[in-house]
Amino acid sequence: MSIPSFREMLGALVQTPSVSNLSRELDCSNRAVVELLATWLEDLGFYISIHSLPNDTKFNLIARKGEGSGGLLLSGHTDTVACNPDQWATDPFELHSQDGKFYGLGTCDMKGFFPTVLEILEQTSSTKLVAPITVLATADEETDMAGARHLLESNELTAEGAIIGEPTSLEPVIAHKGIFTMKITTLGKSAHSSNPNLGTNALEGMHEIVSALLGYRDMLRQKHQNDAFEIPYPTMNLGCLHAGDSANRICNSAELLIDCRTLPGMSSTEIAEDLTRYLESLESKVGMPIEVELGMPPIEPFSANSDSKLSKLMAQITGKTVKAVAFGTEAPFLQSMGLDTIVFGPGSIDQAHQVDEYLAIDQVRTAQDALLRVLHTYCY
Repeated sequence: MSIPSFREMLGALVQTPSVSNLSRELDCSNRAVVELLATWLEDLGFYISIHSLPNDTKFNLIARKGEGSGGLLLSGHTDTVACNPDQWATDPFELHSQDGKFYGLGTCDMKGFFPTVLEILEQTSSTKLVAPITVLATADEETDMAGARHLLESNELTAEGAIIGEPTSLEPVIAHKGIFTMKITTLGKSAHSSNPNLGTNALEGMHEIVSALLGYRDMLRQKHQNDAFEIPYPTMNLGCLHAGDSANRICNSAELLIDCRTLPGMSSTEIAEDLTRYLESLESKVGMPIEVELGMPPIEPFSANSDSKLSKLMAQITGKTVKAVAFGTEAPFLQSMGLDTIVFGPGSIDQAHQVDEYLAIDQVRTAQDALLRVLHTYCY
């Protein structure tokens, strides 16, 4: 049975909102996207398995064709970030094409990967399969990676190699940084500003915390280096500060949000735990309570072997050297399940999360040629 054209599939996916956001007002289910993919994959002869996450509003899809062990897994996430429609030149939930580009929310990151894969799967014959093809579609990659974490619990994935189709400008990626976010709160006591002795200024306490964080950041930078990355050291961004409510009132609470990126060889979890202990130890120096809270479970760095079968094959097919990137993916989760994992897909990460997001059509065709060669190596 045939499936819709590339444009029709991408248009349907873009029209189906699947925003993942920590705000309940912006967050929505990805079920409709999963059901679209399930219909098309079923038409191509895949066995479909849909898994509900614990919140019952988000879903993973595992589609499998062929018998036996080994084979290749092609993976993508179904969710997008939120957007500001009034800032777009066109409706972000309607596919628009111009100058060789498909415009729409998620076209690049990364709904466009699914029709890229489905179109080449339609060209292949199941009668010649010697190892299975698996297509994975996950939930909530853009927030807490709940879909990938759920896979670790279900332990249903088996494949020799895995390609995650994030936008890498068709360059094979074998390493990326880990990440954790943290909310730090200093708790003071409000009073009239005319008599500071009656209160405790949480903003002044946060000043001490910021100084301590900058020192901790310098320590990490001196201790850890990896020249494979454009920014060859771990980073810490002080991203957002909220404090007080009036100029004539002593600030009783200050809240700082930070983002930390860790290198392969480091543990995001261990660094987050160490930083938490360090900040909590400053309470006596700061003279007020300090609360530390992780924004989401840490994501570990990813690093694959450049000499692995898949790394060498992708380098040969693309004619490009494997590389490292700063953004995170679901790769460490698949790798921890024993899959030889690489990140490779059409589109540029520079377009992800941007107004007027687009996917270049010529990159889709090049990606399909490369993926088809990998499929034949692993599965035919």
